[in-house]
Amino acid sequence: MQGDLLTQLLLPAGLMFIMFSLGVSLAVEDFRRVFRYPRAFGVGLLCHFILLPVVGFLVVTAWGVTGAMAVGFMLIAACPTGTTSNLLTYFGRGDVALAVSFTAVAGILSIVTVPFILAASLEHFLGAARRVDFPVAQVMGQILLVMGIPVAAGMALRAKAPAFARRWQQRLGTVSALVFVAIVVASVAKSWALFAEHTGRLAPLVFSINVAMMALGFILSRLARVDLRQSATVAIESSVQNAALAIVIAGSILKDDVMVLPGAIYGVLMYFTGIAFVFLMRRFLPLPGAAETAVARAALH
Repeated sequence: MQGDLLTQLLLPAGLMFIMFSLGVSLAVEDFRRVFRYPRAFGVGLLCHFILLPVVGFLVVTAWGVTGAMAVGFMLIAACPTGTTSNLLTYFGRGDVALAVSFTAVAGILSIVTVPFILAASLEHFLGAARRVDFPVAQVMGQILLVMGIPVAAGMALRAKAPAFARRWQQRLGTVSALVFVAIVVASVAKSWALFAEHTGRLAPLVFSINVAMMALGFILSRLARVDLRQSATVAIESSVQNAALAIVIAGSILKDDVMVLPGAIYGVLMYFTGIAFVFLMRRFLPLPGAAETAVARAALH
């Protein structure tokens, strides 16, 4: 009963709060930036929605991972970028405005992309019978419920009560970070025996996917003549995933504790490489100017 309460109510509610907090930080202008940074956005979309699932598939295949565990990896690879990527971008002296915009756009696109990547993964790794049982429409509706609607509600609050939203935005961001930690911890605690058994074996796969995407995001951005600050941003956005969404889908819709494992482990380990990348970028990127700093702080707060 406690497990049902956790997966069916508390985890989705926690993710909804995280996405509402993101919405409070967004304005329509954030979506218009897509047209200001076409090359950076183009590389980001290529990395996140095409190369990331491909890399995830190649890694699990190379390691011989099959069944529900492989589907769990494909699920985390299909999910949109995590909201904490914006904070890592800020500390890494990247382009925070670009990061916020990409996070928003990726979240919207994922309502369509996640169910179809997941359906294909279920068919490939578990067979046609599981694919037939997979509720594509339900997953799309769930993502809309726990991501799209809360973000829209947060944006509406910001539009109608901007002073209130500005006053509470930073506090909401802090609480949402704590909620994310609680989601991961609760998932680990619920399936502790599985985590203890598999974490050591799965960690190399997680780091392989994470580091590969960070490198691809940065290198492809530079090849596309994207400036250094935005290239660092694309690298972070291509590797920091919304692990909370992966956990919610695996736990509350698919009801499979094994599929939860990759998302929960990724949600922890991605910060080790993310923080290392931040320190690396701080050695090579100059401090942003006063105008850039003001824009970054406005986007975050």
